[in-house]
Order: sequence, then C-alpha cells, then structure tokens
Amino acid sequence: MVGSPGKKLILSKASRKSLAKPEHQQRRLYGRRQSRPLNTQRQEAFDTLMPKLQIEVAPALDPKTLFPASKTEHWLEIGFGNGEHLTALMQTHPENGYIGVEPYINGMAAFLKDIKDEPCDNIRVLMDDAILLCENLTDECLDGIYVLNPDPWPKTRHHKRRIISRDNLDIFARILKPGAALIMSTDVDGLAEWIVTQSFTHPAFEWTAKCADDWRKTPENWIKTRYEEKGAKGSSNMSYLIFKRI
Repeated sequence: MVGSPGKKLILSKASRKSLAKPEHQQRRLYGRRQSRPLNTQRQEAFDTLMPKLQIEVAPALDPKTLFPASKTEHWLEIGFGNGEHLTALMQTHPENGYIGVEPYINGMAAFLKDIKDEPCDNIRVLMDDAILLCENLTDECLDGIYVLNPDPWPKTRHHKRRIISRDNLDIFARILKPGAALIMSTDVDGLAEWIVTQSFTHPAFEWTAKCADDWRKTPENWIKTRYEEKGAKGSSNMSYLIFKRI
C-alpha cells in the first residue's frame, strides 16, 4: 500500500484482499469512501496499524476474542469520524475494550495517526458497514453502543439510509446486554425527533431522560468532539439521546 501528499491512495493486492468481504455479506454504504489523498503521516499510520487492528468479520464473533487480555466492558462506536471521541475513551478507560467502525478512509487514517504511539491492546477497528459487524456479533455481548452525529440523510427518500431504524434497533437489542446503553447525539432537530420516535417506540429500549434538560444539556463526563465544539453545521443545539436496553 503506497501513497504520498497529492497522490491518490493505492491499495496493494494483499490490502485489497484483507478488506474484501465474503459474497454473502452485502455492504450498505453510500457516498465516496475517500474524499482527499492521505498525507504521508496518515498513510504510514494506516499502513502500519490497519493490518494489526482490522477485525475479520465472521459469524458468531465474540468481542472477547478480539483483545489479547480480558476486558471489563466491551463498547462499540459506529461512524467515529476522525476518532477523537474513541481516542479519549481508550485513554480514559484502558480497562475496557473498544470497537470502532468507520467506513471512510480519511477518518480511519486520521484516527490511526492519533493513536500510533498509544498502547493499542484495547482497540479494534473495521473500515466497512457497521451493520455487517453487528449482524455477526454474538448475543448480549456489548456493554454499550455510541452513534454520535450520524448522517441525517435529510431528503425523505433517503430516510431509509439512516442508521437508527427499526431493523437496526432490532440488531442492537440482540447484541446489547440487559441494562446496556445506546448513546446517540445529533445537532439536527429533525433527526433527533426521528431517533427518539424510532427508539422510544421500540419495545427493547427505554429512554433515560426524565426532563428536557436530560437531553438538552451536555451529560456529565461527556467527551466533546471537534465537530461538536465548532458548532456542528452551524447549530448551537445538540441533542443527547441516551436509551437503555430493557
């Protein structure tokens, strides 16, 4: 795998094979997987760490088997962007095991560059469709799932692409332990309403909010991302939507 500033990422034959998926697994990704060429540092981090940390998706995959030592809890973050939230989790709770899924090369490379000098025994990643991974995880294996600022897909005809849907909530309910957290956030009012409606009406989930401040105010010990700090698409209002697996 080679690349340099101003040049397009080129995957070697071995790397393409490592990212390939069995024919029976259908990816459901939309948009370009790379927006701009990687700089030298990101390319090197990607080349070095991706083969070590990349998850091999297979049926009945137990998160416990992904890490070299036993972990207190196992968490999944779907669509981690540049990964600053995931990096902070790794550093704050090294006793836990984290799985990060980000389908886009630029975000994955930025994250790997940031953690290249960190101990990586509590992180594993997948650069593909998160639902493929979720469908293959064992029952009640996760202590929590983060879905932070997902793509709102504002056009009505694209709503079926939203990550929070009845079908996906069924999958999340199966892989989350009883009492586990499904933590979501968005700066888009329409999407916040969609997420609450989908999750609140799902029989496996209970909304933890007791009053408006519970979802309007930043939760205690919340890790803010750069996206959130800079105003999130011009919006000053974030919704923090935390549900519990019943």
